[in-house]
Formats: sequence, C-alpha cells, structure tokens
Amino acid sequence: GYEKASMRMLAKAAGVSLAGLYHYFESKEKILFLIQFRTFNSLLNGLREKLHGIDDPREQLRVMVRAHVQYFVANMAALKVCSHELDSLAGEAYESTRQIRRQYYDLTRQIVERVLAAHGVRPAFDLHVAVMCLFGMLNWLYRWYNPRRGPTPAALAEQIMAQFLRGVLGLPGPSPADTPVTPEGG
Repeated sequence: GYEKASMRMLAKAAGVSLAGLYHYFESKEKILFLIQFRTFNSLLNGLREKLHGIDDPREQLRVMVRAHVQYFVANMAALKVCSHELDSLAGEAYESTRQIRRQYYDLTRQIVERVLAAHGVRPAFDLHVAVMCLFGMLNWLYRWYNPRRGPTPAALAEQIMAQFLRGVLGLPGPSPADTPVTPEGG
C-alpha cells in the first residue's frame, strides 16, 4: 500500500530512475495528490460538460453513472487509489482533494434530488446515505469488474442505474430484459 511504498519502489515500478522520478515529483505525497486531484477534477469537469444541455434528471443520472463507470474502467488503478488513500494526504493537498471530491459529490446529490423531485418522491431515507450507496456501487468496481469477462461498461452503467432507481429510490427503471448482463453486454 501507499504507506509502505517508497520513492525508490515507485521508480522501479514505473521503470524510471529514482533521480528521474524526483525530477518530476518531490515526494510520494505529491504523486498521490496529483492522482487524487486530477482524477476528481477530470470527473467533475467531464461530467459538467456532458450534462450541458441535458434537462431530464434521469438522463442526467444516466450520464453521471455512465461517465463514472467509463472513466474508472479505463483508470482502474486510479479508482483503487482514490477509494483508499484520501486520508494519506495532509494539509493543503488533503483539503484541495477533499474540496474537489465534495464538489463531485454535491453535483451527484443535486442530480439525485432532481430525479426525486421529478417523480414527486419525498424520500423516507437519508439522501446522503443513498448517494453514498450509489458511490459504493460505482467505486467498488475495481474489486470485481473485468471488462473482458463482464458486461460492457455501458451495460454495467445501465444496470447500476436501474438498481439504484429501483432499489434505493423505489422508481421504475429499465426492465431486466433491457439491462443485459452477458459478457458481450447484450
């Protein structure tokens, strides 16, 4: 894990010299910060761009889930780091990363709130818990998902969204027949 990793180990794993690594990064903390911050900055800005012009809340949720899945399927190592190492940061690096992650959470929560409002649903549950459950489904992919054997990222995103809408929010989602789970994704 991060705590046991040294700059020497990182250089070896990256196939670069230790001096070369230090030329670009003054510490492993800087590397961790850049992974965390750039990941969430990319997610947040990418989501904002993709949401531009989309008014339907369910479509906004679909776009969010699909973008999150597609980003992390392409960047599984970053997903693992972002899921486990935030608390390894300190000071300004921690605060900057926490803030960008919070912005991403807030945007997602607003989307979920709009979905509820569009369907006249007043949740009898804690909305924070519901949003964190959604992130739990999305962020645990690195533990079990293999795009070569599982559904396509698009089919996976659709199933996650359908389960979230049906299970957590109690809203109808695509029927199981509309949510392929075959290795080919349908």
